Amino acid sequence: MRHLRTAGVVGIRRPRPTDAAEFVAAARRSRELHHPWLAAPDTPQAFAAYLAKSRRRDQQSFLICDRPSGRLAGYVNISGIIMGPLRGGFMGYAAFLPYAGTGHASTGVGLVLAHAFDTLGLHRVEANIQPGNEPSRRLARRLGFRQEGYSPDYLFIDGAWRDHERWAITAPPSDG
Repeated sequence: MRHLRTAGVVGIRRPRPTDAAEFVAAARRSRELHHPWLAAPDTPQAFAAYLAKSRRRDQQSFLICDRPSGRLAGYVNISGIIMGPLRGGFMGYAAFLPYAGTGHASTGVGLVLAHAFDTLGLHRVEANIQPGNEPSRRLARRLGFRQEGYSPDYLFIDGAWRDHERWAITAPPSDG
């Protein structure tokens, strides 16, 4: 399997149609872990829609893989990508069981950030995190995101408008 980037046992790559069964099974297995923070595509139809969205110009999607087994450990999306003077987007991420808490997500998100800054040419990536989602907040902090604000009733998730903290990271300064 060819990965876009690797670090230790983790690699990132683009999703493809042949990932449907494994992705759906992992999303279903991880429902309780993700609830109420997000709803991963957990049907073949939802995965097909996710894959179609991942092909849009304003979206970049990545799978976090455990390299020794080749299994999916999570996923990362950068959506709402705007180039021009902003050169930024919004990041969402999730780990799949049994990889939650193993470092796969932190490493995978870090690899996606490096790819976003180096290859995609983004300058700023924002992650909107619900206040009670401690694992996501810890991951953001660990990777150098800074909390920039608070947005009440920001996103409609799990049947309700949810408050979110706005976290962001910018590309490291270039040498030239």
